[in-house]
Amino acid sequence: MAETERTRGAARASITSTLRNVVDPFREFVQTEASGGILLLICAVFALLWANSPWDDLYDDLFHTYITISVGDYGISASFAHWINDGLMAIFFLVVGLEIKREVLVGELASLRRAALPIAAAIGGMVVPALIYVAINAGGEGSHGWGIPMATDIAFSLGVLAVLGSRAPATLKVFLTALAIVDDIGAVLVIALFYTADVSLNYILLSAGILALLVIMNLLGVRRTMPYIILGIGLWIAVYQTGVHATVAGVLLALTIPARHSLSASELLARGRQILEEFEEVDRTDDLGRRILTDGRYASALHEVEQIKRALQSPLQQFEHSLHPWVAYLIVPLFALANAGVSLGGEFGSMITEPVTLGVIAGLFIGKQLGITGFTWLGVKTGLMNLPSGIGWRQIHAVACIAGIGFTMSLFIANLAFIGNAEHGARLLDDAKIGILVASLLSGVMGYILLRSSKPVREEAPE
Repeated sequence: MAETERTRGAARASITSTLRNVVDPFREFVQTEASGGILLLICAVFALLWANSPWDDLYDDLFHTYITISVGDYGISASFAHWINDGLMAIFFLVVGLEIKREVLVGELASLRRAALPIAAAIGGMVVPALIYVAINAGGEGSHGWGIPMATDIAFSLGVLAVLGSRAPATLKVFLTALAIVDDIGAVLVIALFYTADVSLNYILLSAGILALLVIMNLLGVRRTMPYIILGIGLWIAVYQTGVHATVAGVLLALTIPARHSLSASELLARGRQILEEFEEVDRTDDLGRRILTDGRYASALHEVEQIKRALQSPLQQFEHSLHPWVAYLIVPLFALANAGVSLGGEFGSMITEPVTLGVIAGLFIGKQLGITGFTWLGVKTGLMNLPSGIGWRQIHAVACIAGIGFTMSLFIANLAFIGNAEHGARLLDDAKIGILVASLLSGVMGYILLRSSKPVREEAPE
C-alpha cells in the first residue's frame, strides 16, 4: 500500500509540476526582468566608463566594425552596432510582441475593465512627456526627438520593485507590467508611423505576403516553431528593405504565433487518470527507482507526462520561454553596452543645458509623474476605474516616478530620431543619451525612496 501511494504521489507530482510550469508564467517573467535589469544597469555604467577611459578608441572601433552576412549574391553589410540595433533588437521586439499578445489574451489587458486603468496611465505617461519635450524643443533642430521621453524600460522598472521586496505589493508589479506593456505598444506604433524612412512598395508587398503566410499557418493549426522561425527571418529581411524599421518585423511575427494549446481540460484529466492507472498496475513490491529504469510501462507513463507538458505549452509560450532569458541576459545588455557610451570630456555642464537634454529629462522625470498620476486620478475620480487592491496614491506616484526610467526604448528611439541628421545627429544623440541617463537615475532613485518610505495601504487614511 505504501508503495502504491509513493507511485501515485510520483505521478501526481509530475503532473502538478507540469501544470505549474504552464500556468505560472508571470512570476518567472518578473524574476527574469528584474535580474535582467540589474545586468542592464551594470552594462550601461560599464559603457559610460569605457567611453570616457583612455581606451575609448577601442569602444568606437568595436561597435563601428563592419560585418557582412551574405547568401550568394545577396548580402547585408552593417556595423556591429547596427546589427545589434536592427538585428538582435528585432528579437527583443519579438518578445515584446509575445508579452503584449499574452497580456491581451489572458493577462491584465484581457478585459476592458481590468485594462482600463493601466491603459489610461500609459496614455498619460506617453502624451504628457512628449508635449513637455515639444514645448522645450519646438522649432529647434532636436524637435524630431519628441518620442524619446514617451518610453518606459520594463526591465529596469521591475528591477527597482524587486529590490524593494515586500514594500512593493504584487498588485503594484502587475500594474506596472501592464502599464509598461501598453507603453511598448505605443512605442512600436510611434516607431512604425513617425520614425520610418522612405518606403519601398515592392518590399512592403513582399512583407505583406510573408505575413499573410504566417497568419494562414496559424489558422491551419501549424504548431511547430521552425516554420515560424524561417518565415520570420524572411519577414525581417523584407521589412529591413522596406524602409520601415526592421525591428517592427519582430512584433508582426509575434502576433502570428499561435497562443492556443492542443489539449483540452477534459483530455488532460482523462490522460492524467490513465497515467495514474498505469503506475498502479506495476508490481507494488518493487523499488520505484529501479522500475523506472527497467519497466517499459513506467517509461511509457513518464513519456506521456512529457507529451502532456509539450501539448499544454502553446508555440507562444515556447517562444517566450526560450527567448526571454536570451533577451534579458544578452541582447538588451549588449544593446546598452553599444549605446550607453557617451564621451563626456569636460562638456557635461554644457550638455546638460542643451534643449534636447532638458526636454528628455523634463519629459521622463516630470512628464511621467504628471501624466501617469494625473490620468490615473482622473480615471478613478470619474468613477470609471478603480485602484487595484493594496495600492494607494503614494504607490501610484512612486510607480509614475519609476516609469520615468526610459532607458532601453528611449535610447532606441533616440537613435532613430537623430542618426539620420548628417550635420548634427551625433551631437543631438549624445545630448539625448545624457538626458536619458540622468532622467532614468533621478526617476529610479525617487521612485525607490517613495516606495521605501510608504506605509501599507491599510494603515493610510484613504478617502
